[in-house]
Amino acid sequence: MSDTDKLFSGSIPKLYETHLVPLIFEPYAADLKQRLASMKLSRILEVAAGTGVVTRALASIPNERFAIVATDLNQAMLDQAAAVGTARPVQWQQADAMALPFVDEEFDAVVCQFGVMFFPDKAQAFSEARRVLKPGGVFIFNVWDRISDNEFADTITTALEAVFPENPPRFLARTPYGYHDRSTIERDLASAGFTKPAQIVRLAARSRAASAREPAIAYCQGTPLRNEIEARDAGRLGAATDRAATAVAQRFGMDAVDGKIQALVVTIEK
Repeated sequence: MSDTDKLFSGSIPKLYETHLVPLIFEPYAADLKQRLASMKLSRILEVAAGTGVVTRALASIPNERFAIVATDLNQAMLDQAAAVGTARPVQWQQADAMALPFVDEEFDAVVCQFGVMFFPDKAQAFSEARRVLKPGGVFIFNVWDRISDNEFADTITTALEAVFPENPPRFLARTPYGYHDRSTIERDLASAGFTKPAQIVRLAARSRAASAREPAIAYCQGTPLRNEIEARDAGRLGAATDRAATAVAQRFGMDAVDGKIQALVVTIEK
């Protein structure tokens, strides 16, 4: 993993919230909300909260008896999340998932939406999640399935090969869509000290946008893929976005577009 893979700063948080959240994250935030709403909880920790799409969903659960602590490595993402706001108060806190600043057995649930792929040492991050969970507490997270099952991301990754043929940006395939092997996930959970079996569910959904340009902007400018593009040629961000939009339009149409997205939802009890 490149150091820039986990760098969400500058204009990325705003573009991420405006374009990427409605494009691919909202359906899975609703799913996590539904799974957690049925549990008896008093204190929830969210790691890698990003701009707060899951945080907002959890804060809308009609049960104000549980507290929500939402963390992220990137303060800029938390600032964006706080600016959008939540239905009820949430504790926002910058934190590294691999070294959580909380005492042992503090939370009933630890939740992470599409964040574990960015952890350099996943077993260490899982160990930290287990440490702060109460006995019987639940760790629930989701990860993207293979990139070929996520059509906009796959199309855009391929399109950028024509823009940078000698060194195509591979951020999407390498990191957000690079951690989907069930046996690897189960091995990392076991290495972290979890002894109960994990429930791993494959969940497909649809990604929709008003135009082909929306996914192009979302991925090329609202994720660390932007860092990779600009590292190759900062002056070609616009051209790369245009090429991605053209590829999406060629595959999905010129007007409103609709593509498949697919993820794995992992639930394990301490």
